[in-house]
Amino acid sequence: MTEMRLKTRPDSVLEDPGALAVAGLYARSYLSAAQSAGIARPQDEMNAFVDEVLGRHVQFAEIIDSSFISRADKMAMVDRVVAPQFSEFFTNFIRVLIRHGRIELVSAIRNVMVRAQEEASGQKRVRIRSARSLSEESRRLLTEQLKNKLGFEPILQESVDESLIGGLIIQVGDSVYDSSLRSRLKTLSGRLVEKALNEIQSGRDRFSHPERD
Repeated sequence: MTEMRLKTRPDSVLEDPGALAVAGLYARSYLSAAQSAGIARPQDEMNAFVDEVLGRHVQFAEIIDSSFISRADKMAMVDRVVAPQFSEFFTNFIRVLIRHGRIELVSAIRNVMVRAQEEASGQKRVRIRSARSLSEESRRLLTEQLKNKLGFEPILQESVDESLIGGLIIQVGDSVYDSSLRSRLKTLSGRLVEKALNEIQSGRDRFSHPERD
């Protein structure tokens, strides 16, 4: 018998700028409400819900996120699964997300909260793409250089892209610094093409106006 899986929203919600903007609003509201309620570490329950409940119980995650399950049924599941394990404050936040059809944003909300807390403590994520994995020494030196130049404690998010050939691509927010060998070769190639075109044009000018020679 073929197992039937509930259709859920696509994972691309985590990359949708509009969805991330909405997630940011909910994250700020959650943190503000937690502060008003005197909750010292509101991120703890959010982390536990995303990692231990949604991450470990796939069927529950699919049901709670499915567009085919009614809000009333989702609320009932929250009462059975979430309420006994989490505070009333956090449980009510999950209910609000369900009521407004935003429960699919819960992972994005957690991500926004994590980054906000990192920046509040003087940290910021920096994406590093390199042709091969960084050595411990390279990672240490790069971290020190970024800290000195950018003025914050960088949290490196590393990925390997062999097409870069060598060098690095560093992204901080919307700013990208490309020092890869691939980029340098492309620039050099462009300069050589431009030089060749200039030489061709110069030759044409001489042929058209031989008296200039």
